[in-house]
Parts: sequence; structure tokens; C-alpha cells
Amino acid sequence: MSMQQNIENKLREGLAPDHLEVVNESHMHNVPPGSESHFKVTVVSDRFEGERLVGRHRMVNAILADELAGRIHALALHTYTPQEWAERQQAPQSPPCLGGSKAQD
Repeated sequence: MSMQQNIENKLREGLAPDHLEVVNESHMHNVPPGSESHFKVTVVSDRFEGERLVGRHRMVNAILADELAGRIHALALHTYTPQEWAERQQAPQSPPCLGGSKAQD
């Protein structure tokens, strides 16, 4: 199973999200081809109701603790309640990697 699939499965199980998007952004960074080390996660869940941003991120980090201790180098988190998501409908774009990318060479 890929790291992306593993992240998706764990977050679905742990948060029962209304919306979940996990994007492997490793290709945008200075890593070998095929890497699974940089991810953008957008998750919408009722479980975030009443939680501040740091609490939401702690929830996700706890679910993905094993992955964060291993192969994941960067995890961009965008966590919303269903109401917040209804108003927004999209997560922000990821900024370019400041370390450069082999793809730019």
C-alpha cells in the first residue's frame, strides 16, 4: 500500500470525514522520483467542531504518528468543520518549495 493510501485509510477511520483529499506533493521538492515524503491533506470532519486549529492538527498528527516518525518529511494540514468547508470549498494552494526542485533543473 502506498503512503498516500495509508494516510487516507487512517484518516477515514480516525475522523470519519465528510471530505478528504490527500495529495502527494513530493514531486514539487528536491527528492528522488517516486518519493512519498511531502503531502497536503485537506480534511473536513464534525470532530473538529469546537476545536482550535492546533487541536485539530494534534488530532491528525496523533492518527498519523507512525508515519510522521518515519518517511513523511512534510505534512501541510488544512482542517475544517463542515460549515467552514461549505463557506470555503477549497484549500489554499501550497507555496513553492524554497529548497528548489530537481524538476526545475
